[in-house]
Amino acid sequence: MVIYHKPVKKAPTGGARKPFRQKKKRHYGRFPADTRVADEGEEEKRVKIRVRGGRYKIKLYKVKFANVFDPKEKKFKKVRIVTVEENPANREFKRRQIITKGAVIRTEIGLAKVTSRPGQDGVVNAVLIESQ
Repeated sequence: MVIYHKPVKKAPTGGARKPFRQKKKRHYGRFPADTRVADEGEEEKRVKIRVRGGRYKIKLYKVKFANVFDPKEKKFKKVRIVTVEENPANREFKRRQIITKGAVIRTEIGLAKVTSRPGQDGVVNAVLIESQ
């Protein structure tokens, strides 16, 4: 199955537009990574994919650790992720333990807000918002 992000068929005023071309390769997309917290005994899972223009993205599927910035100490710490506390992108993501940018995760040192895009960057960076 292919994901296709076609151009919008509506004008800014709401009127209909005629389709003016066939499908193009640049409109194809991929399924989201849905980065999840790895269970005990599971390995971290990353996949390197080539994207349009010859560059690479690293998709992160399973994650154990996050790079958390502590504003008080002004230092980064590599800490284990315990759980996803909140995800404003979709409330279902909290139940499924999916991490996206903006998600609040519980780590060993406290609550942190994710600032990176793990499905595209291949890493979880976060800022500590509440220490334990």
